[in-house]
Order: sequence, then structure tokens, then C-alpha cells
Amino acid sequence: QVQLVESGGGLVQPGGSLRLSCAASINIFSFNPMGWYRQAPGKQRELVATIYRDGTTNYVNSVKGRFTISRDNVKNTVYLQMNNLKPEDTAVYSCNGKRVLATIWGQGTQVTVSS
Repeated sequence: QVQLVESGGGLVQPGGSLRLSCAASINIFSFNPMGWYRQAPGKQRELVATIYRDGTTNYVNSVKGRFTISRDNVKNTVYLQMNNLKPEDTAVYSCNGKRVLATIWGQGTQVTVSS
């Protein structure tokens, strides 16, 4: 069974940093693209960042310059480095990988930005 497992969430003060990890049970090049989504209470799920097989990355405007999506092909892991976090970044963050016949989701990890 193909699985994506996120880790790295937690409580951080405004201005702080966190790095989220999304570990895949298969070769991450099986997905195209892989992405990070987030959903805050009472809000719709939002696409935060994506990384394509060719290395192209995209970000939602609100995180540009603060978040970086990257991957480790050996560890089959995709990361989301989040810097200068703001209270409005508080959400459950989930990773996702698109395959030809299915889209795989992880279980999500909570990120809370609060003083």
C-alpha cells in the first residue's frame, strides 16, 4: 500500500521556523507532482507548494519568500521548510502525491503559530 507520512509539526512562536517532512513508501518520482496543502479551522484546504518531477516548484503568494519545498531522492522524502512563521500559517498541513490513477494523501500534521 502506498503511503505518505508527515512529521515535523508543532507549536512555534511568530517569526520562528519549522521543517515538515513527508516520507513516501515508494520512490517519490512515482508522483508528479508532490505538494503540501494546509487547512485552517473553518477554511477551505489551500495548496501551499508543489514540486514537479523536473524540479519545478510553485508557491501560493502568501508563503513566497518564507517557505521552501524540496526533496531528498535517496530518502524518498519531500520537505517544507517554513521560516518567519505567522499566526495565519496555523493549520493542519498535509502532503499529497499525484500518480496516474490515484492521488495519495498523508494523514496531516498540526502547525500552530502562537505566542
